Amino acid sequence: MARLHLFVMAAVVSLTVAPAASADLADERALAEKFAPVVRLVEQEEECGPGEPYFPTDVEAILGERTVALRGPWNASDLVKIAPEASDLAGLYEYHLDFPGNALEPECTYEEWARRVAAETTPTVYAHVAAEANRLEKVALQYWFFYPFNDFNNTHEGDWEMIQLVFDAEDAHAALDAEPTVVGYSSHEGAERADWDDEEKLQRVEETHPVVYPAAGSHANKFTEALYLGSSAEAGVGCDDTRGPHDVLRPRVKTIPSDPAAASEAFPWITFEGRWGELQKAFYNGPTGPNLKTQWTEPIKWSLSWRERSYAVPTAGILGTDATDFFCTGVAAVSRALAQLINNPLPTLVFLGGLLALLAFVVVRVTWTPTAPLRIARRRSFGQVLSASARMYVGRPRLFVGIGLLLVPIGIFIALLQWLVVKSIDVATALTGEAAGLAAYIAVVIGTTFTLLALSFVMAATACALVEIDEGRPIAAARAFRLAASKIRALLGASAVFVVVWVVLTTTAVLIPVAIWLAIRWSLLAPTAELEGGSAREALRRSARLVRGRWFRVAALIGVSAGFALAIGPLLGVLLIFATDAPLALLNVVAGVVYALALPFVALVTSYVYFDARVRNELEREEAPDQLPAEIALGSS
Repeated sequence: MARLHLFVMAAVVSLTVAPAASADLADERALAEKFAPVVRLVEQEEECGPGEPYFPTDVEAILGERTVALRGPWNASDLVKIAPEASDLAGLYEYHLDFPGNALEPECTYEEWARRVAAETTPTVYAHVAAEANRLEKVALQYWFFYPFNDFNNTHEGDWEMIQLVFDAEDAHAALDAEPTVVGYSSHEGAERADWDDEEKLQRVEETHPVVYPAAGSHANKFTEALYLGSSAEAGVGCDDTRGPHDVLRPRVKTIPSDPAAASEAFPWITFEGRWGELQKAFYNGPTGPNLKTQWTEPIKWSLSWRERSYAVPTAGILGTDATDFFCTGVAAVSRALAQLINNPLPTLVFLGGLLALLAFVVVRVTWTPTAPLRIARRRSFGQVLSASARMYVGRPRLFVGIGLLLVPIGIFIALLQWLVVKSIDVATALTGEAAGLAAYIAVVIGTTFTLLALSFVMAATACALVEIDEGRPIAAARAFRLAASKIRALLGASAVFVVVWVVLTTTAVLIPVAIWLAIRWSLLAPTAELEGGSAREALRRSARLVRGRWFRVAALIGVSAGFALAIGPLLGVLLIFATDAPLALLNVVAGVVYALALPFVALVTSYVYFDARVRNELEREEAPDQLPAEIALGSS
C-alpha cells in the first residue's frame, strides 16, 4: 500500500512539474527572441585584410569537424579524439579543443579555416536566463557569442563574449511584460554598463533589440563605433576598433535552458570545463566556456562590477602627435614581438642581443666630449653634435622653449582647419565611399603642409639665435623670429617646394624612398636660406651641395634627434595613460606640447650639422688644417 502511495505521488509530481518546466523554457525562448541583439561587425573588404572576418558562430560548426581535435588532459600533446561531438565534451575537465593552426603565428590560417567550416551555418548567439537565489527580485538575460579565433594582442583560438540584460522581475515569464533596467556588454575581463533608457549611449532597433559593436579582432563588445583605448586587464591593454563600415547581422538565437539538467541534455557541450582552443602559454591560452564564468551563476552580483564607460580615442593631437595613437601602435608592436619571442625565442633573442650590442658599441665608440656648444664654426663628431645641441638647449631653456611654443598655436590652427575641411566635405557628401577617403587625404595634406612650413620657420629662428649667441649678443625668442622673418620669402619658397615634392612623392607610395632621399638632401635649407641669403632655388641647391658626400651622417644625426622629438611626447603620454585617469584628449595635448618643446632640439642639431658641413665643405677645397679658426679661438679663450 505504501509503495502504491509513493507511485501515485511520483506520477502526480511528474504530471505537474514537467509542464511547468516546459512552460518556463517557452518563456525563456520568447524572452530571448524579443530582445535578440543586432550585431554590427567591422566590414572586411578583402580576405585576410583589415576588418572582422569572424562572425558569432554556431558551436555545432566545429563539433564533428575532422580538423578539430580533443586533447588532454593537462597537456597539449595527448590526442583523445578527432572530430569530437558535443557528447564527447560533456563533463570533461582540463581537456581542450585544438583547431588547425598556430595561435602565436596565425597569418590567414584561422580565417580561411573558419570561413570553410562555418560556410553552411547561420550566425548564432546562445541565450541563457539566469538568476540568483538571494536576489529573487531580479533576473538576467544573457546572449553568448562564440568566435573561432581572437585576433587581438593576445591571439588565441576560440573566443567567448556576451551581453547581459537585467530585469526587475522574478523570472522569464514576468520579464516578458517588463523592460530591462540595465545592460552590460562584456569587454576583455570586465564589462561596461548602460541604462536601458539611455538613448544617447544605447542604440536599439525596433525598441527591444540592443545594437552591439564587437571590436575587430578582440570582439570586445561596445555600444558605439569608435576607437577605444584600454590600459588594464579589465578594459584590455590596447585599442579596440569598432569603426565602420559595418556588416549588420541579426543572429539566430538558440536558448540554453536555465535548468541545468535540461541544458546538459539539449546542449551537452555546455558542461565542458576545458578550453575552447589550444593550450598555450599565459594569455595565449584558449578560453573556458560560459559555464565557468562568474556571470553564469552569479549574474546580478557580476553586474554590480560593470564600469560606467570606455574611453574613446581622440582623433588627433597637436601637430599630429598623438599619445593615444602611439599607445595603440606600440602595444600592438610589442604584442607581436612577444608572440614571436614565445613562439620562436632563439631568433628573437639573437636579434635583441645584437641590437643591444650595437647600441653599446655606438655609445662607447662615439666621441661625446668636449661638448663646446659655442664657436659654432667648427667640425664636430657625431656625438659632439648631439651633446652640443643638448647643452645649448639646457643652458638657455627660456629661449628655446619660447621658440618651440610657436608650434602650439600653429598645431591648434591646423587641427581646426582640418576639422573644417572634413566637416564641409561631410555636409556636402555625407562622407561615404570615396568622399571619406578624399576628406582624410586632404586633412593629411593640410597637416603635413603647415607642420613642415612651421618647422622650417622654427629651424630658421633657431639658427639665427645660435649665431647671435655665438657672437655674444643678447637674444630672445621674439627677436629670433624677427630675424628669421627678414628672409621669410626665400625660406617659405624653398619650404613650399620641399612640401609639394614630399606630398606628391609620398602619395605614390612606391616613391617614398625618393622622397626620403630628397628630404635629407634638402634638410639644411632653413639655415641655408636664413644665414646665406639668396633665392629659394639657391637655398635648395646649397643644401644639396652641403649634404653631398655626407648623406648618411646628416640622415643619422637629424634622424636620431627627430626620433627623440617625435617619441618623447607620446612616450610621456603613454606613461600618463597607465599612471593616471586623465582624459585622453588632455594627454594628447600634453604629448603635443612636449613634442613642440622638443623640436628646437632638432633645429639645434640641424644648425650644428649645417655649420659642420659648411666648414668641412669650404676648407677641404684647400689644404684643410687640423683645427678650424673657431676651434683655435675656443682653445685660446
